[in-house]
Amino acid sequence: MWDRKELKRRAKNVLRSSYWKAFVVSLLLVFLGEGSGLPGFNRNMGSSARSEISSSGLDFDWNVLGPFLLIALLVVGIIAVIGIAFYILIGSPLKVGSFCYFKQSAEGEVRMGNVGYAFNKERYWAIVVTMLWRGFLNFLWFLLLIIPGIVKSYAYSQVPYILADNPHIGYNRAVELSKQMTHGHKFSMFVLDLSFIGWILLGLLALGIGVLFVQPYINATKAELYLELRHHALSYNLTTAHELRLAQTPFI
Repeated sequence: MWDRKELKRRAKNVLRSSYWKAFVVSLLLVFLGEGSGLPGFNRNMGSSARSEISSSGLDFDWNVLGPFLLIALLVVGIIAVIGIAFYILIGSPLKVGSFCYFKQSAEGEVRMGNVGYAFNKERYWAIVVTMLWRGFLNFLWFLLLIIPGIVKSYAYSQVPYILADNPHIGYNRAVELSKQMTHGHKFSMFVLDLSFIGWILLGLLALGIGVLFVQPYINATKAELYLELRHHALSYNLTTAHELRLAQTPFI
């Protein structure tokens, strides 16, 4: 069983010589929605605005405003489609590349070029399809219930790292291997996340900006966790060095 303090010690050792590179990559992950501890959007804003409008007693002529409303909805729909396409085609590969950076750093290769790992034509579509499949599964579980969704998010959490080892492993196999690797470890992974709360709260004291400086520590620690889970999977024959392309360069 892996030791939480040991993972953090290794992460600190990696960051001693590469903190600012890790900081830049972590900012990218925050932009892509992989940050933790950041203040959320006030979802009650829309309902409160509607209540203020209705309470003001204003009566709109929908025959006049209807066409403008339809145009506004069309514009919003187009923006939404563009946003989804950007996340699938650009965001997901960048996310895998960022995880690849942290994994490679944990293995001794600190190179910013690893962020663009997924944009090689030989591996791009395999990564996009696998990340889309992972996101779809997560979405379905969160539709069911919040708690099962959280549990499954831990189960699928190793997929980007697996793709960083072998982008051609296959979307079903990547998800299945991630589930096998995290089996029996999900609660410990949850505790690992909780162990960063003190740092996150400290970062929030600086208007939330301080949380950004904690992200490299969190990401580097989780990369160390993947290496431990991978070692465990290899030891128990859940996978092989050949399947993960560990006997050859992972970038072919």
